[in-house]
Amino acid sequence: MDVLLNVIFLVLRLFQLILLVRVLLSFFPDIDRSNPIVQFLYDVTEPVLQPIREMLPQTGMVDWSPLVVFLGIFVLMQLISIIA
Repeated sequence: MDVLLNVIFLVLRLFQLILLVRVLLSFFPDIDRSNPIVQFLYDVTEPVLQPIREMLPQTGMVDWSPLVVFLGIFVLMQLISIIA
């Protein structure tokens, strides 16, 4: 059980890092989105961000979905730490 929880924790941490890079890339609008690495980041994170983005109210230019995902991952990681 501990091994499974550690793997889940590691996957969540990796997703956090991937999401952080995607968020940081959004500050550079001149980045070529057809770049395979950038495309990978969007392909991995968009299935998680899109449903949350649709549930949140429109707030203009700010996309709050990454913050919600970071908060969700934080809560899950805390739960895993308590269980493990």
